[in-house]
Amino acid sequence: MLSQLMWVFGFFSLVLVLVYWVNRAVSLFDQLIANGHSAFVFLEFTALSLPNVIRIVLPVSAFAAAVYVTNRMASESELVVVQSTGYSPWRMARPVMVFGLVVAAMISVLSHVLIPASTTQLAARTAEISENVTARLLSEGEFLHPADGVTFYIREITPEGELRDIFLSDARKPDQRSIYTAERALLLRSDAGPKLLMFQGMVQNLDLETDRLATTRFAEFAFDVSALVDLPTTGPRGTRELSTAELLSPTAALAEETGQSMNVLRYEGHGRITEALLGLVTPVVGFAVLLLGGFSRFGVWKQIVGAIVCLIAIQLADNAVTDAARSRGLWPMAYLPALFGLALAAVFLWLAAHPRAFRRKSAQVTP
Repeated sequence: MLSQLMWVFGFFSLVLVLVYWVNRAVSLFDQLIANGHSAFVFLEFTALSLPNVIRIVLPVSAFAAAVYVTNRMASESELVVVQSTGYSPWRMARPVMVFGLVVAAMISVLSHVLIPASTTQLAARTAEISENVTARLLSEGEFLHPADGVTFYIREITPEGELRDIFLSDARKPDQRSIYTAERALLLRSDAGPKLLMFQGMVQNLDLETDRLATTRFAEFAFDVSALVDLPTTGPRGTRELSTAELLSPTAALAEETGQSMNVLRYEGHGRITEALLGLVTPVVGFAVLLLGGFSRFGVWKQIVGAIVCLIAIQLADNAVTDAARSRGLWPMAYLPALFGLALAAVFLWLAAHPRAFRRKSAQVTP
């Protein structure tokens, strides 16, 4: 049974990962390939986003594998034969529990190791690509078109890196045209992306609806160069880039860096542990619910629907405790959905082990 679970789990995981990957790849393709980057950069970015996609998919595919294998064994009377040999539902659930532990171990490796590493690498590569795009703008004596509707010109670049006689035309808005000119400029880096700091210049804004021209002279003006191309933004580290140890013991400096409260950071750390626990819970719940059905010519579709309802209930419980746990600092509440799922599985396994008690209660209710 364990080998069947692993085979079906691998198939479902592959299918679901491909579906999520295609959706992610389409947006990345538009961002990277359209801006002149190679297919290797596109494949690198999609590969770095895969660990987080796999983390999302694994609990769902584990649940689907448990339900599929249990349903097939019930339809082929294998469960009835095994039960007739004296195996209790708790004994029959052992391979499913082992399977759940394997899934939980996979999710733990993803959450604690691979996702922080891949997210950090993705942020670093994004910064490099942004710098490469900025470097393409530093070409003197040539009219450049870094984006549709944008024209950029530099007459001279001094050895000190100062830009002389800048011309920038921005026609990306359909109802407005803007022209920036400056005697000199500097290209600066910031957490929000590269900035073009212009000195002693002028901005001309033409409103195409009213045909009115507004002219503004400035001594200093900062222009967001990263807005010229459609690339992922860079900035301070997010919670996905932090290690689990940093999240479980956050500091004031870390909270200021990420822009999140210490309660939120602490909850995110415990949330990584509960993600692995849910990978254990979901297949056990699916198996326990289907074990109530026994053999039937019509299958166990009622139990399958019940298993899906239980999975939805666990997810709703997870969503319900998230807001309270994040805002109030009640991080132990993060473990409630997993405990709720384990309690459901224990109740269903007990009912499967005592079918007569369940039938007796039903008979007493029937007149």
